[in-house]
Amino acid sequence: MSLGRTYQVRTYGCQMNVHDSERLTGLLEDAGYVAAPEGEQADVVVFNTCAVRENADNRLYGNLSHLVPVKEAHPGMQIAVGGCLAQKDQGEIVKRAPWVDVVFGTHNIGSLPVLLERARIEQEAQVEIAESLEVFPSSLPTKRDSAYSAWVSVSVGCNNTCTFCIVPALRGKEKDRRPGDILKEIHALVDEGVLEITLLGQNVNAYGSEFGDREAFSALLRACGDVDGLERVRFTSPHPRDFTDDVIAAMAETSNVMPQLHMPLQSGSDSVLQRMRRSYRQERYLGIIDRVRSAMPEAAITTDIIVGFPGETDEEFEDTLRVVREARFASAYTFQYSKRPGTPAADMPDQVPKAVVQERYERLIAEVNDIAWQENQRLEGRVLDILVAEGEGRKDERTLRLSGRAPDNRLVHVAVDENVGVPRPGDVVTAEVTYAAPHHLVADRILSVRRTRAGDVGERVKQEATPGVLLGMPSLPS
Repeated sequence: MSLGRTYQVRTYGCQMNVHDSERLTGLLEDAGYVAAPEGEQADVVVFNTCAVRENADNRLYGNLSHLVPVKEAHPGMQIAVGGCLAQKDQGEIVKRAPWVDVVFGTHNIGSLPVLLERARIEQEAQVEIAESLEVFPSSLPTKRDSAYSAWVSVSVGCNNTCTFCIVPALRGKEKDRRPGDILKEIHALVDEGVLEITLLGQNVNAYGSEFGDREAFSALLRACGDVDGLERVRFTSPHPRDFTDDVIAAMAETSNVMPQLHMPLQSGSDSVLQRMRRSYRQERYLGIIDRVRSAMPEAAITTDIIVGFPGETDEEFEDTLRVVREARFASAYTFQYSKRPGTPAADMPDQVPKAVVQERYERLIAEVNDIAWQENQRLEGRVLDILVAEGEGRKDERTLRLSGRAPDNRLVHVAVDENVGVPRPGDVVTAEVTYAAPHHLVADRILSVRRTRAGDVGERVKQEATPGVLLGMPSLPS
């Protein structure tokens, strides 16, 4: 009954959710569903939810409410809710939104097609929330939107107990894949034309803790350097507590590991970090940055920062600004603290007034943007290799530009010069940076265009009018 039925997956939250959505779309297509054409109503709408932000619940239920008249107008339409919010709320979702057909958790995304069919046959909502991981997600079919770039999960779950974070309760304790399974997947991806992979984990550099190898992550980075055809390796997100010198050495000495590091700071105040239960302090964090830059002077370092954590004083906030000035981040994801029920921080005293949080937040953004702009301006006149990304080009003063990423992951808008060659998504352009803005670079002087296998694959897929790339990964041995 799924043959020919259309689907749409709506993704919220972190990279892990994006990766999970690739599995969900792969599972649905493997079961006979097809992606709904743009602008058309899907027969199945799947919400892959996040529970990190305070308004996550309101956003979900608001979106679900909007679908009530749509569902009434489309008999047979189904709605499924998965992800972290589903794991947290479980049966509460169908109580508050009884028109939902399926609720599934973070540990059993592979059950979605069966649950949809069961809900259709039994004409009642199906709620299935596994309490532990059933199948490692990377063994499931995958549909990637990119022919040149892919996520590769090295672990799921997290062993940390940060007081503001609900993720460990929803994703469970860390479970590590065996190195051979990870490398097998990487080789399969490269064989399909992938040039760039991002190693993914809730706490990616703690990889190996489950099987007792403290240097497993650095060894994995070095092993990626031996994969022929793999041009770019990235990873996210590491924890400062587990960031060791062997990882820095592996980054610097492995040619295809990119000069880029995203390492969450959260706060620059030692006392706030202690209340957050983050097991490092300002000195250790800045020490890691110093050692990374000593080994890789051109590394771009980005971060996450929370403003207004319970009890945060003006002096503690000033500590964060001082770290920002010293670290000189290429960019930062900044967040205003929001309560999450079930976390220790939600019940802490001295919650910071909203107006105070807002004022500090605006000061932080101004500081981050100013530094990012200065750091970008240092790159004017540099020649960079830019991996061209998906998406339509845009015209500016009659110049057509495509977007892509530099080795350090900075966003670059590249001018198209037909005399040199027109790049496709997945091709690599060598160009000179001619202008720097706070959040991107512009490269109007093109030196060369290198056509790649990834570009060939993307072009073939586009000609076949098939959105995305369907990859059926075989089950990997444990």
